[in-house]
Amino acid sequence: MVSGTWGISWYPIPEYRCDEQSDFYRQLSQTQIEFSSENDSHLRRQESLKLRPLYGRSMENILLVSLLLISGCFAGFTSGLFGVGGGFIVVPALLYVFGIFAYSSDEIIFVAVGTSLATIIVASVRAALTHHKLGSVNTTFLKDWGPWILTGGGAGVGLATFISGSSLKLTFAAGVGIYSIYFLFPAALTKYTFQKLPTGFTRAILGSCIGGFSVLLGIGGGTPVVITMTLCRRPIVEAVGTAACVGGIIGLVGTLGFSLLGLAETSVNLPPWSLGFINLPALLAIAICSIITAPTGARLAHRIDPLYLKRMFGIYLLTVSSIMFTQSL
Repeated sequence: MVSGTWGISWYPIPEYRCDEQSDFYRQLSQTQIEFSSENDSHLRRQESLKLRPLYGRSMENILLVSLLLISGCFAGFTSGLFGVGGGFIVVPALLYVFGIFAYSSDEIIFVAVGTSLATIIVASVRAALTHHKLGSVNTTFLKDWGPWILTGGGAGVGLATFISGSSLKLTFAAGVGIYSIYFLFPAALTKYTFQKLPTGFTRAILGSCIGGFSVLLGIGGGTPVVITMTLCRRPIVEAVGTAACVGGIIGLVGTLGFSLLGLAETSVNLPPWSLGFINLPALLAIAICSIITAPTGARLAHRIDPLYLKRMFGIYLLTVSSIMFTQSL
C-alpha cells in the first residue's frame, strides 16, 4: 500500500486547460507524498518497538545460558571434589541463577528440584555402566530394594503436587541440614554396624523413605544408600556402584513426575525452554559441563585429607540449609 502511494505521487501531472484543475491535482499529489511519508515513518517506529524487546530478550537468554554453563562447571567440579553432590549443589545453584532473572517465585524451587533430578539420570547411567563392568553392583539389593525405592519416589512426586513452593524449600533445607550432620561428624555412625541388610517391613519403610525423600530434595539417594550398605558391612566399592544405579531409578521417576506436574501448572512463570518443571538449557549445561570439570575436582580430592573434605562439604550443607530456612520463613 505504501509503495503504491509513492508510485502515484511520481506520475507526471498532465497539462489541463483549466489551471484550477491542474493546481488541484498538484495539491493532491503533494498531500499523498506527505501522507505516505508519515505512514512510512510510523511503520519504522512500530518495527523498532517490536525489535527492542526481542533484542533484549535474546541478550537475556544468552546471559542465562552462560550462567547455567558456569553453574554446570561448578556442580561438576564440586561433585568430583567431594564425591557426592547432585541436588545439594545443583538446586541452590539454579535457585541463584533463576533468581537473578526475576524467576524468584515460590514455584521456581520445583524447577530447580526437577532439573536436578534430570541431571542425575545422565550422571547415574554413566557411572552405573562403569561400575557394572567392574562388577561392583549388588544386583540382589536392586531387586529387593528397587520396588520400594520406586514406590517411595512416586509417593514423593505425589506429595509435591499438594505442597507449596515454600514448603518444598523448607523440606529441602531440613534435609540438607540432616545430611550436614553426617558429613560434619562422619565417625558418629561407624559405631553402629549390623550383620546384614534389613528385610521385610524395615526394608520397605527404609527403601520408601530413601526414594520419597530423595525426590523431594532433588538428589539421587546415593548418600543414604552408601550409609545403609556400609553400616551393614558391605564393601564401600559395592555400595557406591549400587548407589549409582539407585540414582538412575530415583532420577527417572522424579523427572517424569516433575515434568508432568509442571505441564499441569499453566499459570506459573517458568524460565524459557522449560518442559514442565524441567529446564532443558540447565539440564544440558550441567550435564555437559559436569563431565568436563568433574575429573578436575576428583584429582584435587586425592591431594586433600578425606576427613577434611567431608567436613568442608558438611559446612557447605549447613550454610545452604541456614540460607534456605531464612528464605522460607
